[in-house]
Amino acid sequence: MAKRSLTAEIGRRRVDFMAAVGLVVGIGGILIGLVLEGGRISDVSQLTAALIVLGGTSGAVIVTTPPSMLKSALRRIPQLFSEEEAPLDQIIELIIGLATKARKNGIVSLESEIAQIQYPFLHKGLMLAVDGTAVNNIRDMMELEIKLETSEAEMDARVFEAAGGYAPTIGIIGAVIGLIQVMKHLDNLSQVGSGIAVAFVATIYGVGSANLLFLPLGQKIRLRAWKAMRVKQLMLEGLMSLSEGINPRLIRRKLDAFVRTGNGLREPGPQMESPAQRAVSA
Repeated sequence: MAKRSLTAEIGRRRVDFMAAVGLVVGIGGILIGLVLEGGRISDVSQLTAALIVLGGTSGAVIVTTPPSMLKSALRRIPQLFSEEEAPLDQIIELIIGLATKARKNGIVSLESEIAQIQYPFLHKGLMLAVDGTAVNNIRDMMELEIKLETSEAEMDARVFEAAGGYAPTIGIIGAVIGLIQVMKHLDNLSQVGSGIAVAFVATIYGVGSANLLFLPLGQKIRLRAWKAMRVKQLMLEGLMSLSEGINPRLIRRKLDAFVRTGNGLREPGPQMESPAQRAVSA
C-alpha cells in the first residue's frame, strides 16, 4: 500500500504561489515608490505605451523565432505557475524497495511493479532493465533523454530572454514616438511638460517588462529544467545500481547525497548560466 500511495503522488502538480508573489512584490514596489514620490498610478497607466512595447516585442520575437520553438515556449508559460511534485526521499524509498526485491528474486521479478510506477522516466528505465537491456545502453538512452529535454528547455528560455532584450529598445522607440507628437504641439507650451512625461512611459514599460517578466520567466524555465534534470539523475543512478545488483544499503548511501545537497540542487553548470553570467564570462 505504501508503494501505491507513493507512486500516486509522483507527478502531481501544485500551484507555485511564489511566482505570483514575486510579480506582486516587484510591480507593487515600483507603484508604491511612484506614489511616495508624489506621482499617481494613472501617470504610468498608458494603453498606447503598453501596446507599442508588447506589440513591438511580440513582433520582434515572432520574426526571430521558428514557429515550432515559439509554440513550445508559449506552452511552457502555464507550467511556470505550477510545479511538479517529486519528493526525493520518497523516490529513494521506492527505488530501495525495488532494489531489495530485485536482489532477492532477480530483476525480472520487478515486471509486476512497473505498472504501478507513475513517473514516466523511471517507468521507462525499469522496463528497459527488465527486458534485459545492457546497463551501458540503458544509461546512454536515459542520459540522451535528459540532455534533449534540458536542451529544449534552454531553447524555450532563450525565447523569453530574447523578448527581454527587445523590450527596452522597443520602449525607447515608443518614447521617441511620443516625443514626436510633443514636438508637433510646441506652440502650446503648457502641454509640452506633460506630453514629455507621457512619452517616457513607454520606456518604463519596456524596461519593466524585460526585468520583471521576460528575463525572470526565461531564468525560471532554465532552473526548473535543471531541477527536473537532477531528479532524473537520481532515478538514473538508482536504476543503474539496481540493475547491477548493488546492495540496497549502498544504493541508499549513494542516493542520499541528492537529498543532503539541498534536494539535489547544486550550482548550475555553464549550460544553465544566467544571461548576466554569460555576459560576464564573454
